[in-house]
Amino acid sequence: MSDIRGSFGWLSMEDGPLGQIYGVSFVRGLSPHEVFARLDVDVETIEEKTFEELEDDAYEYVEESNGSYAGYVGAVEVDGWTVLIEPSDWRVALEPGVLDRLSRGTEVVSVDRHAYASDNFVHAVDGDVVTRFEPSAPHLRSGGDPDRWVSQMRDVGLGRRTSDDPAPDDHIASTFALVSIITGIGFSPEVLDMTFLGAAIREQ
Repeated sequence: MSDIRGSFGWLSMEDGPLGQIYGVSFVRGLSPHEVFARLDVDVETIEEKTFEELEDDAYEYVEESNGSYAGYVGAVEVDGWTVLIEPSDWRVALEPGVLDRLSRGTEVVSVDRHAYASDNFVHAVDGDVVTRFEPSAPHLRSGGDPDRWVSQMRDVGLGRRTSDDPAPDDHIASTFALVSIITGIGFSPEVLDMTFLGAAIREQ
């Protein structure tokens, strides 16, 4: 792919619209309401929001829980996939059981960025993890078919084979370039201009 930084570099900017900590997931064939049902959101909190309103509400939840439970997500449908954004959170990629529920009968591609910890990429189909890796160390993969996307990973700059090889120039941008290959969605800032459904997730 050409101009990966030009297309996806905004997702790795510390002062970018998503900030330094976030999760973005792509769920094939489910509507935002169906995704919310699998996440067990409080239906009384579902309402249309701009991305800016979504962020404000998410940060408010973080403050109310003293940073221990964010619990607020936004979803919008794009080309047959629901794009789910978790400001300051990473529930889909890392919380036990969530990815399993969300990917049942379909597939989920999820990326979480954490400026102070590890980033993550995961692709799951029908409850099973196909491939999971940390974008800065893409050679350390796990899952049922960890090499499923290895050719495409090389194409987008994630072709690191050992820890001695140079790290990707911009591993977050390259990871979202891989997402675009898998989903057909080139996640752009224009998506954030769409009207989202926002909702609070019930505490488990």
